[in-house]
Amino acid sequence: MAKNSVIVVGQSRLAEELIGLAQAGGWDAKLYPDADAAAISSSLIIETSCFGESRKRKILDMLDSGSPSAVILTSCLGFSTTRIASWTSSPERVVGFATFYPLKDKKVVELAKGLRTDEAAMADAENFFRALGKEPARVKDSPGLVFPRILSLIINEAARALDERVGEAEEIDTAMKLGLNYPEGPLRWADRAGIDEVLAVLEGLQAETGDDRYRPAPLIRKMVLAGWLGESTGQGFYKY
Repeated sequence: MAKNSVIVVGQSRLAEELIGLAQAGGWDAKLYPDADAAAISSSLIIETSCFGESRKRKILDMLDSGSPSAVILTSCLGFSTTRIASWTSSPERVVGFATFYPLKDKKVVELAKGLRTDEAAMADAENFFRALGKEPARVKDSPGLVFPRILSLIINEAARALDERVGEAEEIDTAMKLGLNYPEGPLRWADRAGIDEVLAVLEGLQAETGDDRYRPAPLIRKMVLAGWLGESTGQGFYKY
């Protein structure tokens, strides 16, 4: 297999964006919506799902058995890298990353080693993102890592404020943009990132830490159940 070959597995705007960035960075990149459809022969596999544990474990199992030597770079929005790696036969080649769509405007990508991740696998992941023009930053292993974790908590509180009728969505976003110089209001940010991915971070943190401060706002759960995920579905906190 070619050293600069990469397979991206997933059905999301982030997966499609990663393919475009990889190809622009000189990688032989292919996108597969489903792991069971992928002709897995690559030096690097990027798994982008934010599904629940049973579905994500199934995907990791297929990738693990189908390509026993590739580095697996997996989205750890909802689970720690160590937890995800424990579902594989080779945890030393699993590296976690966490980001929200869109990636193209972000200068930094956060990466996390699991307890058994090899340094060589981490270096391969870093080199990949550098080829995309991003600066990799190593952070502590935890669901959501840093930026998605903190932003999800802000979005969660904004959703509670909306549900409690403290203000309308546009009023809450305007207050945060003008009051704190945020580039986006938190509710508009949620719609861009995907409300299901925000929920994955919050549920992952609550499950791993047992801390009630991560409990998702009821409105966020209801919106995900209704399929109102934001820009990608045409309906979120705003209509598109």
